[in-house]
Amino acid sequence: MAVPEPDARLAQEKEEESEEESEVLEESPCGRWQKRREQEKIQTMFEQLVLVDHPNIVKLHKYWLDVRDSKARVIFITEYVSSGSLKQFLKKTKKNHKAMNARAWKRWCTQILSALSFLHSCDPPIIHGNLTSDTVFIQHNGLVKIGSVWHRVFANALPDDLRSPMRIEREEQRNLHFFPPEYGQKADGTAVDIFSFGMCALEMAVLEIQTNGDTRVSEEAIARARHSLDDPNMREFILSCLTLNPERRPSANSLLFHRVLFEVHSLKLLAAHCFINHQYLMPENVVEEKIKELDLNMVMAEIRREGRPGVQWRYSEVSFLELDKFLEDVRNGIYPLMNFAASRPHALPRALSQPQEDPQKAKTPTPEPFDVETRKVVQMQCNMELNEDKSQWHLTLLLILEDKLHRQLSYDLLPTDNSKDLATELVHYGFIHEDDCEKLAAFLESAFHKHRSQAL
Repeated sequence: MAVPEPDARLAQEKEEESEEESEVLEESPCGRWQKRREQEKIQTMFEQLVLVDHPNIVKLHKYWLDVRDSKARVIFITEYVSSGSLKQFLKKTKKNHKAMNARAWKRWCTQILSALSFLHSCDPPIIHGNLTSDTVFIQHNGLVKIGSVWHRVFANALPDDLRSPMRIEREEQRNLHFFPPEYGQKADGTAVDIFSFGMCALEMAVLEIQTNGDTRVSEEAIARARHSLDDPNMREFILSCLTLNPERRPSANSLLFHRVLFEVHSLKLLAAHCFINHQYLMPENVVEEKIKELDLNMVMAEIRREGRPGVQWRYSEVSFLELDKFLEDVRNGIYPLMNFAASRPHALPRALSQPQEDPQKAKTPTPEPFDVETRKVVQMQCNMELNEDKSQWHLTLLLILEDKLHRQLSYDLLPTDNSKDLATELVHYGFIHEDDCEKLAAFLESAFHKHRSQAL
């Protein structure tokens, strides 16, 4: 058997290596289908996240995919959060030798749990999966928002060759104590977020858990932080979240009713929520107009006592500037109603983007139907003015939809027009949701009666 010359054998080995490399680098049809499925999965997730609207969750406004031959990325736009992360705030507070205020701790825990309860009650549930003090943000008005809800999209949905494992590994090492023991061993569930929340609540209570060097927090440091808590209710609350068995951790909704957080809401707070939920039925400056009509010497509330003088509160003793500030805080989500936290699953609205049109259907001469509006109206405002010759009313209608879209419509009313027909017509042309038809009709009828009676 002839042995090839060394140069020939080397050339033969190089040729075999180049053939193997070409087989690895060449993308098969199966690989292209796999990447397409991954892109569709990411797109579906982000379309759902765009529809998430909660005062304690950082709003995702818009996103788009940037897919190239060698890499892929998702570019997205979120709302601006003015005052940085919770971790930055806690470090600054400790540096200034200040203690954490108990009321602020309860208020922030309530807001974070309100957001988690909303995410977990979606159908299907949305798992945050990366809740740390770095992904909780604080607004200038004290409102807390959780962000980076889309982190698990990159951790789970993207294939390994289209993400940076070194960056993910580095971030998880630094924040490893926020993740439960089962993390990475099985699919993420709502219990993962509860453990992470418990660690956030512990950090908020003690301001900072000392790290072991520059990398991670040790179990001993966590144990010392737990034992340093003076309030037994707070300690029991946090320990229930940090239970090692995920099946024994409470839900976000049940934690809102824990004795360390739960309180009977004041009539003032209940009235504020009721007012805001029905504000679409009222003009924008209704509070200011009502204040002008009040007699400030009138008694607003009274406590009657037997055998001794009672106590009276008059409207003159109420600060209306504080009332406006309180309503704004409630509207922004600083004081959520814990007692009425949703426990039943609710579905997110359907994606706003319309599905791509079938080319075969596009060629048919049949006229296309009007788009059906899937978003609900959350606020309505109406203005009516007579034209110059006082013969006809001009109607201007402002509708604010649940995704914050402002829709302004104007119309010259005919003598034969009525509120029900106008509302039905707006449904037909896709301006309002079908479920809002009766509500809008009643609103228009009230506006017609008010303006026409004032004109007489």
